[in-house]
Amino acid sequence: MTAELENDPPQEPFAAHEPVRRNGSIVLVLLVAFGIVAVAVALMTIGRAQAQPYILGLLALLAMVGLFNLFAFAAGIIRFADRAADDPVISRIADHAHDGLAVTDSRGHVVYSNAAYLALTGAATAADVRPVERVFIGNPDVSEAVFRLLKAAREGKRQQEEVRIAGADGSQGRWLRMRVRPLGQGKREAKYAVWSIADITRDRERQEDVFQELQHAIEYLDHAPCGFFSVNAGGDLVYVNATLANWLDHDLAEIGNGGLKLTDIVSGDGASLLTSIVAVPGEVKTEVFDIDLRMRSGKTMPVRLYHKLAFGADGVPGASRTLVINRARDEHSDPQRAAEVRFMRFFDHTPMAIATVDRAGAVVRANARFAKLAQSLNPDGAAGKSIFRAVNPRDRHLLIAAINQAAEGQGDIAPVEAMLDGAKERWGQFFVTAVEENERETEAAIVYMLETTERRALENQINQSQKMDMVGQLAGGIAHDFNNVLSAIMMANDFLLNAHKPTDPSFQDIMQIKQNATRAATLVRQLLAFSRRQTLRPQVLDLGDALSDLTMLLRRLIGEKVKLDLVHGRDLWPVKVDVSQFEQVIVNLAVNARDAMPDGGKLTVRTANVTAEEAARLTYKGMPAADYVRIDVADTGTGIPADIVEKIFEPFFSTKEVGKGTGLGLSTVYGIVKQTGGFIYVDSEAGEGTSFHIFLPRHHPEQEVQPEAAAASGAAKEPAGDAKPRTDLTGQGTILLVEDEEGLRSLNARGLRSRGYNVIEASNGIEAMEALDGKDGAVDLVVSDVVMPEMDGPTLLREMRIRNPNLKIIFVSGYAEEAFDKSLPENEQFAFLAKPFALSALVAKVKETMTPS
Repeated sequence: MTAELENDPPQEPFAAHEPVRRNGSIVLVLLVAFGIVAVAVALMTIGRAQAQPYILGLLALLAMVGLFNLFAFAAGIIRFADRAADDPVISRIADHAHDGLAVTDSRGHVVYSNAAYLALTGAATAADVRPVERVFIGNPDVSEAVFRLLKAAREGKRQQEEVRIAGADGSQGRWLRMRVRPLGQGKREAKYAVWSIADITRDRERQEDVFQELQHAIEYLDHAPCGFFSVNAGGDLVYVNATLANWLDHDLAEIGNGGLKLTDIVSGDGASLLTSIVAVPGEVKTEVFDIDLRMRSGKTMPVRLYHKLAFGADGVPGASRTLVINRARDEHSDPQRAAEVRFMRFFDHTPMAIATVDRAGAVVRANARFAKLAQSLNPDGAAGKSIFRAVNPRDRHLLIAAINQAAEGQGDIAPVEAMLDGAKERWGQFFVTAVEENERETEAAIVYMLETTERRALENQINQSQKMDMVGQLAGGIAHDFNNVLSAIMMANDFLLNAHKPTDPSFQDIMQIKQNATRAATLVRQLLAFSRRQTLRPQVLDLGDALSDLTMLLRRLIGEKVKLDLVHGRDLWPVKVDVSQFEQVIVNLAVNARDAMPDGGKLTVRTANVTAEEAARLTYKGMPAADYVRIDVADTGTGIPADIVEKIFEPFFSTKEVGKGTGLGLSTVYGIVKQTGGFIYVDSEAGEGTSFHIFLPRHHPEQEVQPEAAAASGAAKEPAGDAKPRTDLTGQGTILLVEDEEGLRSLNARGLRSRGYNVIEASNGIEAMEALDGKDGAVDLVVSDVVMPEMDGPTLLREMRIRNPNLKIIFVSGYAEEAFDKSLPENEQFAFLAKPFALSALVAKVKETMTPS
């Protein structure tokens, strides 16, 4: 390495467009060394004492020179030259490079250029060399590219542009590739920029030739007598030739814009065959399929596909290359091939999945429906390779046994009902048959499969509905019989209360009996609500107002730990419901939600209108499309496990501890909603909360029966329940009391006689008719049970009206009034009293009915 001095300002590093080369000289070094040695010898000859001042002076001189060089090197005045940079080989490479090279300084002046740069820029000598921007000044086709290059050079960045220079005489011109990059990495060296210009005209011409050849190939492919298409892994058609587009009556522009998918042009489940091909990574596979393509008009066209797929190293298939041969002409030219076409149509379009398998269960051949089923079960294609992978491991042994029987040539193999494999619960029925003996080496059996998921769901739904109806009938029957017992208890209790004063020691025990009887009557009403046999008094209601009125009650019920959020829908439609029963529905759901959130949470009650179109799009089964008002009651509690969701509406079913609930809360909700004509569904997941969705039918005021018509049809019946007792409940007249329960009948007769009435008792309808005939129809009032042996209440009423059209009658029953209302003739008027009832309610109803209006 040699040192070089730099003057201030520094000189140009490139002289006459050649790199500056300053080589060190060994002769100069030897001369300096000999001089120092000669001085040392001379000083030794004159003696040590005389030489000491000269030696000190020489050392001081050398020290000064060394110190000066250190400061000069630190200041950059002296630097060590790199001989590799001054290598003449590198200079000759740059001078004779094929691309034009030029180096510019920070002011844009060219400090170096090679011969190729002079030739490309049209400079005659080195003195005429110009920077790039001055070479192409005034050329509008190049100015933008040059501007971007200059901007990159000023910012010390790399940039490349390709531009076309038009010929001066109107010729085609030439293409240039221009690049710029900073020179070196240091701050001082980065002041220079290296420009390169390359003539790429021939490369461009080759590209254009290749493009022209490709255009010719595409034009040939488009008008070939066969169809071609390509589909990507997502099922989108990326290419369709003109022949196939013409066959299918599709527009090429529509296909090119990604407007069509494979399923749009393949009929039935045929697309599943093409997308179910599985291969090892890196394999190129071609499959032959006979399927039907779908035209724009909906018609089908039989074709044979040669479907070619290349799989990458990761096993993902690329875009297909598929040849399409139209087989429609075979139906007329070749009867044998026509039969083959018809068979393939039948094979692929049958609604049953069909596959031939070997003894190990590997799928040898399959139709389109089986390919679609395999894809839906296992997206990775495992079910398409082995039929056993389509079945849940729990039931897999059943299908294995059936295929082994077929492999041994056995016939009459029983169908196999098995759960299918996959994330969702799905079921299928497999029919296995044996193949001919000479084919068993490759194929052991033919397997036909029908998916039975919907059928099983429907069967479960019907079974659940029948179960609920049977339980409802049982609950209603129990409630009816128990009401008779409660009526007798409550009637006898009233007699005891009348006979004992509050100061009597037994009075508190009698009151305890009454309270427990009233509590039992409440449970019976809940059973009747579930069995949909309770008496409802519906009225037109705005749910938003009704829920607002319940807000304070709900907040007290759920406590401070649970946040209540009411979200009212806008312009809710009116509904016709029993207000008290609707409130019971909301209260029961709120209490259940509170119990499911012991550590607190959020209870949301939301209302909204649901149009018939929206209802049709819902997935809830059994609910017809109509206008509804929807009430959602959602909590953030513990949720309901999946194995008991279907049981929550059953009476006496409860997940609470013993003594913490009767199990009638949700069953009451279910019965009230159903009796109102609505629907209730539940969505829940353990640990994720529960949502109840209630749909009440929209009330149309224009369909409401006018009051006059209602009165004529017997709608103005007397209200049921305990009437408000009047001051005077005594009366006169003859009452025919019809009751099949002897104990209850005697108590009712005793109570009516105690109020001054003449009572005739009958145990059934036949005895009642005989008693009426004995009085020649001169009876003021008939009090009759509804459900009786030999002759029920409605039949008794019709027979009595023949003898006395103006006869007044009160029906008493443990069932709802609507349970027998339809069996009565039109325009019949009667009063109704629901069991169980107290003595005061009975005498009040009798007094009210017998009083002339």
